[in-house]
Order: sequence, then C-alpha cells, then structure tokens
Amino acid sequence: MKQEEVPVTTAIRFLRAQKAQFEPFFYQYEERGGTATSARELGVAETVVVKTLVMQDDSKKPLIVLMHGDRQVSTKQLARILGVKSITACEPDVANRHSGYVVGGTSPFATKKTMPVYMQKTIMECPQVYINGGKRGFLVRMSPHEIAKLLNAQLVDAMA
Repeated sequence: MKQEEVPVTTAIRFLRAQKAQFEPFFYQYEERGGTATSARELGVAETVVVKTLVMQDDSKKPLIVLMHGDRQVSTKQLARILGVKSITACEPDVANRHSGYVVGGTSPFATKKTMPVYMQKTIMECPQVYINGGKRGFLVRMSPHEIAKLLNAQLVDAMA
C-alpha cells in the first residue's frame, strides 16, 4: 500500500513522528459492529484486535483502557488497581471530547486530552495486534510492546 493512501489522522501523524513501525489495514465499518466486525473483515482472531476504551473514575478523571476485542473490562478490578471507588465508561460525546476522535474511530495515540493508559497485560503475549488508527474502518498492525512504550501504558490485569 502506498503511504499517501493512508489517512493522515492525528494518530498517524503521531506514529510517524515517533518513527513507529506500523502497517495500515482498512475494513468496512459497521455501526455497533465493534471488534467482531473488524476481526471478521480482516480475517484475524478477535483477541488480537485491541479496543480503545475511554473511561472515567468516580471523580470524572478520564483514562484509556486497551483490552482484547473479545474480552470485557472488569471495572471493579480496575478501580481496585487504581485505588478509586469506581470506573465507568464515558458516554460517547464525553469520550469524543476527551479523545478528539469519534467513537468507533478512537485511537489511543495523540488524544486531545492527555490521559493515563492502562493496557491489559495479556495483550503483550500477542506478536502483533490491530489497534485503531484514528478513523472508523482503519486499523494499524503493530507490536504491543511498541504500543505500550509509545503510550507509557501501565500493564494491568483487568479482564472480566
């Protein structure tokens, strides 16, 4: 694929500036299709498609959670790890304001607001993962180790 075909999203600008190794992938986005759709379209296991979730703690401080596409976040477990009363998913409009991306196209890279990133530690066991490139229907394949390094992600075990 030619470089100029890759959409120049905020995430892609960030990855290029960091000289990150990534490979672009496109799929037919489906409203509410989630990672099941992207995994099916790309012919990969849903567990290697990483979802970017914008959440908040009980004092409304936003944070990002990176989780396997086929797994859920245990918000109780994450709250315990972070030492807060509760963690909840942000409403789509709130998530959009924090991230600068549209839900369904949320990338953890170069978000509008700087937020701490918590990454499910078992993602590190995958040789390569697919993560949103900042646009609906657009993922980038990368090493999870590089993702963790670029985002200064804290590895956690918060799988439900």
